[in-house]
Amino acid sequence: MNVPLIGFSGAPFTLASYMIEGGSSRNYHRTKAFMHGEPEAWNLLMEKLGTMVIDYVRAQIKAGAQAIQIFDSWVGAVNVQDYRTFIKPVMERIFTELKKEAVPLIMFGVGASHLAEEWAQLPLDVVGLDWRLQIKEARAKGITKALQGNLDPSFLLAPWPVIEEQLKNILDQGMEQPGYIFNLGHGVFPEVNYETLKRVTAFVHDYSAQK
Repeated sequence: MNVPLIGFSGAPFTLASYMIEGGSSRNYHRTKAFMHGEPEAWNLLMEKLGTMVIDYVRAQIKAGAQAIQIFDSWVGAVNVQDYRTFIKPVMERIFTELKKEAVPLIMFGVGASHLAEEWAQLPLDVVGLDWRLQIKEARAKGITKALQGNLDPSFLLAPWPVIEEQLKNILDQGMEQPGYIFNLGHGVFPEVNYETLKRVTAFVHDYSAQK
């Protein structure tokens, strides 16, 4: 049985936030203050982290990873203009370099729907969505690249009929045009029953095949 292997890496902003904040944060005040107050140092940090991400991902591809997802988990704390100024240049470099490896490249962040159009401009293959932006809304914004997402993981604790309704809605939107990958809008949390995940997987496969 061949199982596709997906590699992943954190993105420079998220990595920098852990370094500067000393852990997770609710507001990323120190990170954003450093970004604005020390722009030269920030750019140097982005370049160093960007190189580390490129090297790390290339090692994963060499080891057999067949697709790569870059997580900028906390970049939703940044507005569009700051993203363009302080973060997008290093993301351009990362994806431009990784594009040479000829594997699918996916971008994802949490609470970052306002950045989806910026990601769509990067040299990547798939824009990942959390549950805050519907697939039809992303298409309405002019995003033509493949989309991945976006069931709110909280629904995994709901009764099955509720989950099924949500799945149908998401899959119907995703399959309106080519280029869609089903996924959760964020990670699985410990309270979720493993059997529920198996049932969701089976339903997605069966419903997609019927369509």
